[in-house]
Amino acid sequence: MQTAFSAAVNQLCDEKNIDKNEVIDMIKAAIRAAYRKDYGNKEQNIDVDLDNESGNTIVYVVKKVVKKVEDPELEMTVAEAKKYKKDPKIDDEVKFDVTPVGYGRIAAQSAKQVILQRVQEAERELMYKLFKDRENELINAVVHRVDGTNVYISLDGKLTTGLPYDQQIPGEKYTNGQRIKLYLDKVIKTSKGPQLLISRTHPNLVRKLMELEVPEIKSGLVEIKGISRDPGTRCKISVSSNDPKIDPIGSCVGQKGVRVKSVMYDLHGERLDIILWSADLESYIKAALSPAKISQINIDDANRRATVYVATDQRPLAIGKQGQNVKLASELVGIEIDIKDIAEITPKVEVDEKKVLPNIAEIGLDPAIVAKLAAANLSLTEQIKGLGEKDLMGVPEISAEDAKQIIEALKNVK
Repeated sequence: MQTAFSAAVNQLCDEKNIDKNEVIDMIKAAIRAAYRKDYGNKEQNIDVDLDNESGNTIVYVVKKVVKKVEDPELEMTVAEAKKYKKDPKIDDEVKFDVTPVGYGRIAAQSAKQVILQRVQEAERELMYKLFKDRENELINAVVHRVDGTNVYISLDGKLTTGLPYDQQIPGEKYTNGQRIKLYLDKVIKTSKGPQLLISRTHPNLVRKLMELEVPEIKSGLVEIKGISRDPGTRCKISVSSNDPKIDPIGSCVGQKGVRVKSVMYDLHGERLDIILWSADLESYIKAALSPAKISQINIDDANRRATVYVATDQRPLAIGKQGQNVKLASELVGIEIDIKDIAEITPKVEVDEKKVLPNIAEIGLDPAIVAKLAAANLSLTEQIKGLGEKDLMGVPEISAEDAKQIIEALKNVK
């Protein structure tokens, strides 16, 4: 019949998935530490016999037989050793019972905290070994417990860990027993033990779900080039085909949208926009900003920036609700995108302004011509403005050639 001690050990092993021998070793180590603290000292060599079924404990002090004792805590003479062992010899180890009366209950209380700590350490080490090789993979999980924003996840039915609030999909409600898929980003060792970095918001969660649903992606015929997410709301995925006979978008969407709908279901209804990747940056930007229709794109390669011009009625579509569409497109393409109205493009018209020069001497005429006009009391441009060639030739000393020069110079005068 199974004793209470044996039942407790077996239950602990089952719950924490720890080897029974490892638990027994933990208990022995805890009892040794408790004895040294309560009855002995740190220098003593303590051994513990523990009955795996009943839990009965016997504590021994172990000493070495020597000719001359230098350390009484670890050594004894042959004469002393004869009290505990028949015919002892030099270098023999002798152990004798030092179990205090009623020590079982005292030891259990003293060792409890140590055992719990060791169990936690063993559980963390087990977690590290189990999941280290599964980094960057999809993990099936079950919601173990929900306490406000704290969600505790059971991974593969073996380990329970917390799903950080910032890694939860906004607006998603979790219930006990709910099955969800998680992305295991990394397994790292911290001062508190190994830690699993799991996420429901990581872009690679979408990548792994697409690989699961689309065989062409898993086989490499269709390639996911980029992913940008606003978790729980919208996600843009760019794809390309390595086989000219395969339509990458059609492969991802599936017949009647069955494939993409399955991924959306796993992402709490997150909308997926699947677009065709292009090596031509302008074409890629146009696809990334869909469903908006683009009128013109100016790309500044040096500053990794693009200015996109759209019609007035297309601007809300291009920007999206709270700037979501342009933000996701920028992340997907890898450059900053500015949306502007096509009406903002105005051709530059260069107009040569006519100079206001009231004096004839300032309009660039030959000084001799200016002198001839001055002799006729004509010194201001207003006096001769509007006169024709024949009129000017009526001025004394002004020839036909002089008249032509005057008319040409007046063209630049307001």
